[in-house]
Amino acid sequence: MTPDAFLAAHGYAGALRAPLPGDAGHRRYLRLSGGPRPALLMDGSGAAAVGLPSVEADLRAFMNIAAHLRGLGLSAPEVIAADPPAGLMLLEDLGEPTHAALLDGGADPMPLYLAAAEALAALHAAPPPPGLPAWEGEAMARAAAATFLEWWWPAAMGAEPTPAQREGFHAALRAMLAPFEGAGGFVHRDFFPANLLPVNREGPAGVGIIDFQDAGHGHPAYDLVSLLQDARRDVAPEVRAAATARYMEARPGLDRAEFEAATAAMAAQRHLRVAALWVRLDRRDGKPHYLIHGPRCWRLLGEALRHPATAPLAAFLDEHVPPARRANPITPAATEHAA
Repeated sequence: MTPDAFLAAHGYAGALRAPLPGDAGHRRYLRLSGGPRPALLMDGSGAAAVGLPSVEADLRAFMNIAAHLRGLGLSAPEVIAADPPAGLMLLEDLGEPTHAALLDGGADPMPLYLAAAEALAALHAAPPPPGLPAWEGEAMARAAAATFLEWWWPAAMGAEPTPAQREGFHAALRAMLAPFEGAGGFVHRDFFPANLLPVNREGPAGVGIIDFQDAGHGHPAYDLVSLLQDARRDVAPEVRAAATARYMEARPGLDRAEFEAATAAMAAQRHLRVAALWVRLDRRDGKPHYLIHGPRCWRLLGEALRHPATAPLAAFLDEHVPPARRANPITPAATEHAA
């Protein structure tokens, strides 16, 4: 089914369509007005048309997780209609702007981050839905290798990593992450201001949550890292501390020392993976503007590596990637994009 036919089938043939900012993936979003009710069109039809296998799975995951979040009393968009094989979905419009847009417009960050931390604590306190894919040691090690070894390393080091280097990297990630496996729950994986928005509801439901289709089962510290050590924006130390305290107060049963160690390990994996992801978006997808976030990710990685929990990864990097090389690649391709 085409997007036009899908919209017509659900009463939105004459709706006005306003594109929303895209993400780094294969979906696009349109805000619809003039139909039966305000709605958003999630459109992955272009990727579905070329057989990208993740599109239908993404939409089905979104539907399942949206139902889970709404069942907890949290503010996820209602799915109005969906055609997963075609990559199309109509969603409740929770409104605008996002937390990211508010922050970019000069809003006080403290209340936004405190509200987000409260919503995140409520999400993590509930049992996760069945069937979530693992987002723990092995999956996280593979994901980091897919960007760091396959894209950043050849671009920055001028050669492919050797088999021994690949094996050493995998072993370092697995050793760093192993202590934090098996005791987790729901992990959004991209819980940051661009995927949050204010909703006129009380308590944790006052934060709308979107873009959760990649959620997995893992350690909750990963989401707090996503929020407070954001790859795309700086978060003031006092805001980070206050939001962390709000989260911990809402979950008094957590072991604080274990959570702090897990935070460092999750941060190290995420920042290394995402710093290299920007390189993949540049080289493979022609999106060089993401490279501007590279220095922040490398700086945050350096902070994480100071914690003893990250010692296996720190040792690997100290042996193979000296601190001076921990940056965006300086190569002709990157230089041309920056010019």
